[in-house]
Amino acid sequence: MRVRTSDGHELSVRIIGDGSLPVLFIHGWMVSGAVWSDLFEILHPRGQKLIVPDHRGSGDSDRPDNGYTIDRYVEDMIAVADAAGAKRFAVVGHSMGGQIAQVLAARHPERVIGAALLSPVPASGIPMPPEVVELFSTCAGNREKQTAILGAACKELSAATRDRILDDSVRTSEPCIRQAFEAFRTGGYEAELGDIRAPVLCVACDDPFFPIDFLQKAVVGQIARGSLVHLPGPGHYLANERPRETAAIVGAFLAGLPREADA
Repeated sequence: MRVRTSDGHELSVRIIGDGSLPVLFIHGWMVSGAVWSDLFEILHPRGQKLIVPDHRGSGDSDRPDNGYTIDRYVEDMIAVADAAGAKRFAVVGHSMGGQIAQVLAARHPERVIGAALLSPVPASGIPMPPEVVELFSTCAGNREKQTAILGAACKELSAATRDRILDDSVRTSEPCIRQAFEAFRTGGYEAELGDIRAPVLCVACDDPFFPIDFLQKAVVGQIARGSLVHLPGPGHYLANERPRETAAIVGAFLAGLPREADA
């Protein structure tokens, strides 16, 4: 379906299942909601309604020249939840999507009943050396640069999965790549984490960008009901590198949440 944002743009959203627990899947930087496809082959919506948007600038959503900020992404996700009829919902966020999920849970504690964060960017952002900033901020439409990024971030990504992700990511607009990267790396939302009331599970792996000790301190340690589980082996795209194990962790977390989320 198409969802209109408060600033007049349209987002493409897939709905999978019709269960009583809405689950909003928030993808990360550079890619679109298609990145969840490996996970969805295993994580079937038993009693859940999976809500899968493409962020502005990616996938089949509109490609405006601006609006690629964490604040705007949070507003966009609320528009998606409203359009899907999800008064209360769980969130699964990866990378930048995990940062968005943290801010969403902090600003809307009456609506977010639980959040699973997969190798999330901390709300505070992440320091990066100048050469990495240059690579990330200039990779729009450049398959070679995006291949280098995936190569540095991932440890167990198959060639076929890598190529499928790249086919999607090279379509993401230049303003989205540049502005969203600047937004998530600078962060600045850590003071809001104390407002999160929902249980939050952080799934760490052997991600070279977000090691377990860093996530424990920067994410889990800042959230009252935060906990961490370690999935050894995969790199940053754990849901694509180890979809079966990731689905088991996420599925178990979701199974522990209230089934009548809209009650």
